[in-house]
Amino acid sequence: MKNNNSKPLGIQLIGRITKSSLSFKTYQVIVLIVTFFAYTSYHANRKTTSIVKQALDPQSLGIGPIFPWQGNSIRKSVIDGWFPFNGTDGTTLLGDLDVAFLFVYAIGMYFSGHVGDRMDLRVFLTAGMLGTGLFTALFGVGYWANVHSFYYYLIIQMIAGLFQSTGWPSVVAVVGNWFGKKKRGLIMGIWNAHTSVGNITGSLVASILLKYGWGWSMVVPGILIAFGGAIVFLLLPVHPESVGGNKDEDEVLLSPGKEDDEVNEQPLLRSRSDREEEACAVGFIEAWKIPGVATFALCLFFAKLVAYTFLYWLPYYISHTAIDGRYLSNEESGNLSTLFDVGGVIGGILAGYISDKLDARAITAASFMYCVIPALYLYRSYGQISMTINIILMLISGVFVNGPYALITTAVSADLGTHSSLKGNSRALATVTAIIDGTGSIGAAVGPFLTGYISADSWNAVFVMLMGAALVAGLFLTRLVVTEVNGKIQELRSQGSSRPIMSTNLQV
Repeated sequence: MKNNNSKPLGIQLIGRITKSSLSFKTYQVIVLIVTFFAYTSYHANRKTTSIVKQALDPQSLGIGPIFPWQGNSIRKSVIDGWFPFNGTDGTTLLGDLDVAFLFVYAIGMYFSGHVGDRMDLRVFLTAGMLGTGLFTALFGVGYWANVHSFYYYLIIQMIAGLFQSTGWPSVVAVVGNWFGKKKRGLIMGIWNAHTSVGNITGSLVASILLKYGWGWSMVVPGILIAFGGAIVFLLLPVHPESVGGNKDEDEVLLSPGKEDDEVNEQPLLRSRSDREEEACAVGFIEAWKIPGVATFALCLFFAKLVAYTFLYWLPYYISHTAIDGRYLSNEESGNLSTLFDVGGVIGGILAGYISDKLDARAITAASFMYCVIPALYLYRSYGQISMTINIILMLISGVFVNGPYALITTAVSADLGTHSSLKGNSRALATVTAIIDGTGSIGAAVGPFLTGYISADSWNAVFVMLMGAALVAGLFLTRLVVTEVNGKIQELRSQGSSRPIMSTNLQV
């Protein structure tokens, strides 16, 4: 197969203007920035529906101020909701939209890694962003076109989910081409903040625009991600070789001053030309058999069930729960919900840093998942007492919910995708990433779907479900936790047994 990855047009233009080639460090910075904002835009578009559903099914609670200049149609849509979502089964229909989107997203994830590995990832990612933007905007067009067919919104969401599935395998693979293993947990923990930054951005943009009509809350983010797709096409170098770089310069940016033997670590993925020399890519079944893949995939199923229930339902829950005796408006609820993602940024970085220091991914992930249980209990029980307590408990919940989710989808996936059992076959990373996140995304579909039904009767039951899911997620890692603990004990014993020998040698 011929290598079709060429230097992006924007990079060529920069080179002509500066009349010099960019350094390897500069390319790494470009890759981090472009992929960061690319996936930020994916999550910003994914978050908009959680804000819009408050206007589609307001249930007469959490209604913000209606201004005279907004017009009768907007006033009516905000007050009365939007048929068919404003009926007695409104929350159920909204849950159906969520599960349809996430189910297609999860299925698409299994294929995206396979397809992306056989295409120019820059083109693949660009197409995914343009398609996501188009169908997010088409959802909003239903507002002005006065569309009230549930199946219109259902089909739009399903196609949007398919395009959304192109994002994660693509950005992980591109970053993997440019960065190696050293401090992977911390680096990817920081980089993975794009998930929470995207959620925050999507919430703020959609909340601000909601007062002008819910259609704007969908169309504007759709336009922004399409613009981001053009930036990706112009600026994103997929491989070091595509810009004349040397893959052995890996980690120069992140480990300046190191000796050559420390710096020249193997990237997470080798170049496409190297991959083509391998007999074949790791198959889907073979990838499942890599030690740890199935365990972490099933753990992520329940971890994302919790995380995505918050992603899609937290603003709605806030607007329908009195805090200090007052119901917040739709905009206020959307803005307040962003603090959960602020905690998520902290949690992702913290989990990555701790796992690097301990060299124990399973222990870190399991510990965070167990901490989710008391955090959610406290938030549900005491979050409505005052705004201050609500904010504090929401931040804490965000730390523990998103920490293991971020760790597993980034550093753990990269670790397993370059597992020693693969004997150097670099074509497993995209497949492993797709398997782990695809399985997790099925859980992400189940959580919001069940919430749509359960919340109609009791939010207490929803939180019990989430705490149970967190418990199961932690339990799935038990065997790996025991293995890591035994390894640490043996390491301490070996260190302790070496000390008397050293002491005897000194006395002699």
